[in-house]
Amino acid sequence: MNNMLDNPLAQDFTIKSLLKFAFPTMLTMVFMGLYTIGDTIFVSRFVNTDALSAINIVTPVINLIVGLGTMLATGGSAIIARKMGEKKLKDASQDFTLIVFFGAMLGILIAIIGNLFLDDIIYFLGASEILFPYCKDYLFVLLLFTPASMLQVLFQNLIITAGRPGFGMVLSISAGAINVMLDYIFMVLLDMGIKGSALGTGIGYLIPTIIGIVFFLTGKGSMQFKKPVFRFSVLSESCFNGCSEMISQAAAAVTTFLFNATMLKLLGENGVAAITIIIYSQFLLTTLYIGFSMGIAPVISYNYGEQNHQKLKRVFRICLHFIIMVSVLIFAISIFFGSYLVNVFSPIGTPVYNIAKNGFLIFSFSFLCCGINIFTSAIFTALSNGKISTIISFLRTFGLITLLLLTLPRILDVNGVWLAVPVAELITLIVSIVCLQRNKKNYHYM
Repeated sequence: MNNMLDNPLAQDFTIKSLLKFAFPTMLTMVFMGLYTIGDTIFVSRFVNTDALSAINIVTPVINLIVGLGTMLATGGSAIIARKMGEKKLKDASQDFTLIVFFGAMLGILIAIIGNLFLDDIIYFLGASEILFPYCKDYLFVLLLFTPASMLQVLFQNLIITAGRPGFGMVLSISAGAINVMLDYIFMVLLDMGIKGSALGTGIGYLIPTIIGIVFFLTGKGSMQFKKPVFRFSVLSESCFNGCSEMISQAAAAVTTFLFNATMLKLLGENGVAAITIIIYSQFLLTTLYIGFSMGIAPVISYNYGEQNHQKLKRVFRICLHFIIMVSVLIFAISIFFGSYLVNVFSPIGTPVYNIAKNGFLIFSFSFLCCGINIFTSAIFTALSNGKISTIISFLRTFGLITLLLLTLPRILDVNGVWLAVPVAELITLIVSIVCLQRNKKNYHYM
């Protein structure tokens, strides 16, 4: 009983208590989705569309930073939660400190190298002469905050592992709200342009970073900073376990480029605008899956480390039922209310609205499959099986989409573009089911 009070991960979860535990992370992810859309609207309306295009040009760099931070966070969380389940609390805190220190050092290295080769990076990413000044202003400021960016991603995940998801939710939402407020101050009141957007985002990174450091220094959770012991195996396993998340971020940049290039060829600039609406809408609607999977991952890792097969099976069964229910719900919402979501980006009756509305009806079928795929990838990360997690993530975010985008539009024209993601998710779903079935005896989740 004392163990359950000290560590919420040790409790006997019911569907109600599991959803309560995961809810803060789910809400945080949904809020981040809303914030991301709001942030781009600020840039578009209060600077100009060239500035918005510049942000898209440098997005691969941002994807790399977020991907590295998420890789360390999710992979490291699995190791830490497992050791907590094994009652190796000192080792868990030492590994936690090592991972945080490594993330900070990696962030400093990226900031230095990034600004040393800033011009070369921007030209390599394809910036035109018109977009180059915007790209440079934005990326220069944002790179200065890279260490904070890495640490805030780490703390967002590790605070959950420490058994305080509610605190993590409040921290993330507060940081996002302050970011939006600073965007208004810097871009509208102070007329700082795109530099103001980068500065607001950077300060938004600093808030959860500073509070996270204080939180773990004071030892208020089940983890705290301790003198780290360098274990290369911990860092390598963290990177390997979490590399599926890194692949997802890297793939996002490449597939977005392919989508844009294909739609530009088929429907011109209106087509590119339409696919951009779909991509942002997809991100918003999948945040619920991602947040839930992130939220329950430490529970899976803990029960696996404790070798409590009965609890593990119960949690897995609850999760699977919830994911299926939400998948059907989001699919229905996207079918019946997709046009309203498109209208947020583009007025009714415009060419962009019509293209995106028609595409959304086809694209919506991806929501029936992607929830289980995201959940399965997260589960195998939590079970320290980075190989299967990486395969699933690679298939749904890059491998299959790339192949389908290069083939389907040649046969089905623009409908081939809209079908690329649903078909990729369906094929990945089959792979996910096979992986879950083949590994159930190894991990005892079924």
